Amino acid sequence: MVLVQGRYFLIPLAIAVLLFSLTSAAVDRLTRLRLGPIALPNWLASLISILLVLAAMLVVLRILADQIEAVIDAGPLYIERGQQLVATMAAWLGDDAAAGIRQAFEAVDFGAYIRAFAGSAGYALSAAVLIVLYIGFLFAERARFHEKLARLQPDPARADNLLRMFRSITRSVHRYILVKSAVSVITGLVVYLVMRAFGLQFAETWALLTMLLNFIPNIGSIIATAIPTLVALVQFESWTLVVLLFATIGLIQFAVGNILEPNLMGRSLNLSPFVIILSLTFWGAVWGIIGMFLAVPIMVMLLIVCAHVPSLHPVAVLLSRDGVPLPDEEHKG
Repeated sequence: MVLVQGRYFLIPLAIAVLLFSLTSAAVDRLTRLRLGPIALPNWLASLISILLVLAAMLVVLRILADQIEAVIDAGPLYIERGQQLVATMAAWLGDDAAAGIRQAFEAVDFGAYIRAFAGSAGYALSAAVLIVLYIGFLFAERARFHEKLARLQPDPARADNLLRMFRSITRSVHRYILVKSAVSVITGLVVYLVMRAFGLQFAETWALLTMLLNFIPNIGSIIATAIPTLVALVQFESWTLVVLLFATIGLIQFAVGNILEPNLMGRSLNLSPFVIILSLTFWGAVWGIIGMFLAVPIMVMLLIVCAHVPSLHPVAVLLSRDGVPLPDEEHKG
């Protein structure tokens, strides 16, 4: 399959398109700002956006590199503590069950997982370079894209309709990615502060993971709550701290998923739950865990595009939760 064979450049491309969609909205806002008669040129706003993306990615990679080194150093201690914990829990189930659990635990090569985790840093760095290059060339194409789009239709009226439809699609995609990114950052920061308050190790790593997992509906919040809880279970001697950490992070995820995000997102994420599961399964099988991160944004963009293209509107109806892909005001654009 082309998607599987080409994942090493298609995954950075998909991430670049999402970041480009987010940063191009920022560029539009920057170019509209005026200081008296002076306006920020489009090329300068694009350059600032690319540099900001590059700086953010370098900061994330630096944090991950430091955390990977710390995880490798602390790995043996965590494995030993995990073995003790498993032995204690297995003792409650009887000798036979305890022996089986110990054998299963010893069969897991945790060192291989740690080495694979460390080795992924090299791929992340090369992918980051590709992402920045893709974004740079997308911005270079952006200036004349509307002219190309207009020339696809020789009829001026149809060309104008095509341009308006494209602008409407762009606004809808920008809004979804901007709101989802903002909610993810807020969730990650709040969870980070909670984990630091509890003294949980590698809080930066789990906070970054929480930000990414927030792009996966329902399942992502469960995983983002479970991972710090498992780390706390190994790190802390007190069950009270483990339960309090679990309850606090779970409450944050519930508040974000059921109160904050619906109020900010509105109906931008009107995907059918069945379509979400299918998308997670498909992209997870094709691109692994990164595919699961990208699955819902890709499907939302597909839904928005289909909703604005008359010939594809039936597809949008099937993808939507209630048969109304977009609010009337967004659909009219």
